[in-house]
Amino acid sequence: MKRNLYNEDHEAFRGTVATFLDREVVPHVEAWEEDHLVDRSMWKKAAEAGVIGLTIPEEFGGAGVDDFRFEMVRSEEIARRGVGGTTSGWGVSDGIVPGYLLAFGTQAQKEKYLPGLASGESIGAIAMTEPNAGSDLQGITTKAVRDGDDWVINGAKTFITNGYHCDFVIVVARTDPDAKPSQGTSLFIVDDGTPGFERGRKLKKLGMDAQDTSELSFSDVRVPADALLGELDQGFIHLMVNLPTERMLIGSGTLAGARAALAWTGEYVFTRPAFGQTIGDFQNTRFELAELETRVDALEAFVDRCALALNAGELSPVDAAKAKYLGSDLEIEVINRCLQLFGGYGYMLEYPITRAFKDSRVQAIFGGSNEVMKELVGRDIAKRYRRK
Repeated sequence: MKRNLYNEDHEAFRGTVATFLDREVVPHVEAWEEDHLVDRSMWKKAAEAGVIGLTIPEEFGGAGVDDFRFEMVRSEEIARRGVGGTTSGWGVSDGIVPGYLLAFGTQAQKEKYLPGLASGESIGAIAMTEPNAGSDLQGITTKAVRDGDDWVINGAKTFITNGYHCDFVIVVARTDPDAKPSQGTSLFIVDDGTPGFERGRKLKKLGMDAQDTSELSFSDVRVPADALLGELDQGFIHLMVNLPTERMLIGSGTLAGARAALAWTGEYVFTRPAFGQTIGDFQNTRFELAELETRVDALEAFVDRCALALNAGELSPVDAAKAKYLGSDLEIEVINRCLQLFGGYGYMLEYPITRAFKDSRVQAIFGGSNEVMKELVGRDIAKRYRRK
C-alpha cells in the first residue's frame, strides 16, 4: 500500500542522512560500542551535513523546520543500518532539549545554548531519572534551595543520555518541598564545569552500547537565578507539555526498527538453504512474516496519523502514549520472532538483527515504562465513561 506521508523534501533529506550515516557512523560503530561512547566529532559533522539542528530556528543557526516527519525519516535510515545505539543521543540533544529551550527559555538562554546545539559544538542533556524515581517523576528528591540571588542544587540522577559528553544539562529539582510534587518542581540549566556538578561512571547496559549514558551528581551546585528554565514551581507542567513529542520520538523509532527487522529477515530467509529449499519456503516462515508485516502495517497507519496530528499541534499525551507503548511492544516482539528465523546466526553480533535484539528492549522502559503508558490511557478511558 502506498504511503503518502512524505514529499520530495523528505526524500531529499533521506538521501542526506543515508550518505552521512554510511560515511561517518557505520564504519565506527564497533569501536564506539567498545568504548561505550561516540566520538564528539560526529556531532559537528552531523551538523555540517545538515542532519541535526533541523528544529532550531534559523536565527540561532538551525534549519527552522517544524515538521516531525523529518525526524521519522532520520529514524528510518538509522534503523535500516542498525546503528540506533550510536545516534540515540540526537533524540535528546537535537530533539528534546531544544524543545524545552524554545518553549520556556528566555531570549538570553536561547542565544546562549541553541547556536551550539545547532552547530554540533555543544551537547545537551536532561536529568530527570533518579536512583529511586524513574517513570514516577513526582517522586524525585533532588532539591534546589534559594540562597540570595542563587539557587543551590543537591541530588543525584542516573541513566542520563549524553550525561558524559554534555556541555549543559537541564535538571529537574524540587523547589517547594511543602507543595504537591506536581506543583513544586522546577527546571534549571547547569553548565559543565560548575563546581559540585560531577559525572559518575559511563554505565554498561544490556544494549545501545555506544550510547553515552551516565550518572550525575549535584553537591551544593550553585547556579544564578537566571538558570531557572521556565516558571518557578511549574517544572512538572513544563515536562508534560513536551511529552507528546518525546514519546513520538520513541514510537516512530520503534516503527522504523520493526520495519528494518522485517527487511533483514526477508533477505535472509529467502537465501538461506535448509532441507533442499530456503527457510522462506517453509509455510511456518511465511506465516510468521505475514502476521508480523500485517501488524507493522497497522502500526504504521496509526503512527503516521499521530505524526500529522503532532505537526498540527493536536496530538494528545494519551495518543502519544498509545504510540509509544504499542510501537515498543511490537518492535520487541517482531525482532524476537525474526531473530528466531536466523537460527544460530541470530545470536551472532555480526548480524544487525542481533544488535537490534539488544538495543530494542529498553524501548518499553524509557520515556515512561509501558505500564505507565497503559495507566495513562486507562485513566483517560475511565474519565470519558464516568462522564456518562
